[in-house]
Amino acid sequence: MTPQFKGLAVLAWALALALTAFGTAAQQYPQRPIRMIAAQSPGSSLDTILRIFAAKMSELIGQPIVIDNRGGAGGTLGVELAARAPTDGYTLLIGASSSMIVSSYTYKKLPFDTLKDFAPISLFANVEAVMVVNPTVPAKSVKDLIALAKAQPGKFNMGSAGMGSSSHLAGLLFVSFTGINTVHVPYKGGGPMAAAVIANEAHWAISPAAALVSHIKAGRLRALAISSAQRSPILPELPTVAEAGVPGYDFGSWTGVLAPAGTPRAIIKHVHGVMVKVAPMQDVRDQFAAQGLAPTSSASPEAFAKLIRDDFTSIGKLVKMAGIKPE
Repeated sequence: MTPQFKGLAVLAWALALALTAFGTAAQQYPQRPIRMIAAQSPGSSLDTILRIFAAKMSELIGQPIVIDNRGGAGGTLGVELAARAPTDGYTLLIGASSSMIVSSYTYKKLPFDTLKDFAPISLFANVEAVMVVNPTVPAKSVKDLIALAKAQPGKFNMGSAGMGSSSHLAGLLFVSFTGINTVHVPYKGGGPMAAAVIANEAHWAISPAAALVSHIKAGRLRALAISSAQRSPILPELPTVAEAGVPGYDFGSWTGVLAPAGTPRAIIKHVHGVMVKVAPMQDVRDQFAAQGLAPTSSASPEAFAKLIRDDFTSIGKLVKMAGIKPE
């Protein structure tokens, strides 16, 4: 046996041992608590449902799941931290489309690449948006609003939670589909935006349902439609925007669980399997509903990865249409 052949044989043997050990570790996962970085501040509705979901996951997975809130900079600080974490499955990320996709177009430079630095596992919640108007606006349907806006171009103000926010992009998509002439008025967050529509300072908006359900039920806002492709279990009586007269319209933001790229496939599949079991639990659904949200899961990690890639394309077009420049 030549020295070169011996070297190759030793290398192959060492690699086989390493892979065997790696596979065994993945099969025994998890053996200690799991850290789940939440790229959002504590106390939000998403943080509340995350803790509900994580508690159920913990029961099934057999280890504590520790939530580590890392808000700030639009959630990008938490995403960066997760991107640099070890790839052993003991650090996961709760990421959102805003911090992982929109930020790629609104920041000149990010310390992570969503498509390269993460292994998607599963959706966790779809953040459904609802189209609302101030009750004094004489529009009882989406078609009414379109007709009013076309009859009085430039009169109706569209509120949003800020340039590049999901409410801005959802409204922009609606404008592009319908050709209406409306004035965009950005506010510093969803709360101020909702207050502006209630005060009739802004006349309409498309914003996450969780923040608006209480106002809708109290009569402070009138809901016209849901922005996503499917009707919402939170407001099942509302048609989708597509059903209400704008075929093809579909806008939603998501929250999901991802791992650092390079995390073993066996671990990715294991966590996905646990999430799929938690999503349909009735007590989980009930607690989510109290926050104006609904739990969900992806058919597979690959399906979630495709959703992220598709969103990069569609959101990129909206950002370009809005003329938003990276800062």
